[in-house]
Amino acid sequence: MNPAAFVAEAIADFGTVGAIAPSSRYLTQAMLRPLPLENAKVVVELGPGTGVMTRAMLDVMPSDATLLTFEINPRFARHLRSTIKDPRLVVIHARAEELLEELSRRGYRHVDAMLSSLAMGLMSDRERHALLSEIGLSLRKKGTFTQYQYLHGLQFRDRQLSKFDMFGLLVRYFRSVQRTITWRNLPPAFVFTCRGARLSVPHDSIEAPAFMKK
Repeated sequence: MNPAAFVAEAIADFGTVGAIAPSSRYLTQAMLRPLPLENAKVVVELGPGTGVMTRAMLDVMPSDATLLTFEINPRFARHLRSTIKDPRLVVIHARAEELLEELSRRGYRHVDAMLSSLAMGLMSDRERHALLSEIGLSLRKKGTFTQYQYLHGLQFRDRQLSKFDMFGLLVRYFRSVQRTITWRNLPPAFVFTCRGARLSVPHDSIEAPAFMKK
């Protein structure tokens, strides 16, 4: 997908795309570097978009590993399926909040590493809690999760733009959160590396997924 097509899709569906340009190779490297990809068996990518980071991960992962990508945008999902002919790649056209259910459906209980390009500042508090809770439950004990956030760090709250504290959010769900800055990206971005999921984060309005109650 060429840059102009990406921008057109971002404008048409900014709520799910959450970006104005594909990630640079510098941001890609910063997101992949902390992940144990060389020895991973199962890896998850949330919001792969046009597949810039997807391709980079496949270049590093073992030949018998599996990469599960969750892409809610139908055009991006079709693009990934048609342009990346790698049997290790599984493109799942579903919301990231359906992570545990989709993993269970495919026979996976835990994953070794996870990468997210999702615009969490555009999610509601409920959606963020549901997503991060499922990420924590799906990661292996020594698993690693990376997430980036543009330096402007905006969120929508009460129909207004405000500053979004990604670091403050992530430390509620992980015991270790490290933050670096990648300047050579449009726009520049923070990269967060998270380890040691906290599996008990109270939130009265969130219920366990229906399939886990059976």
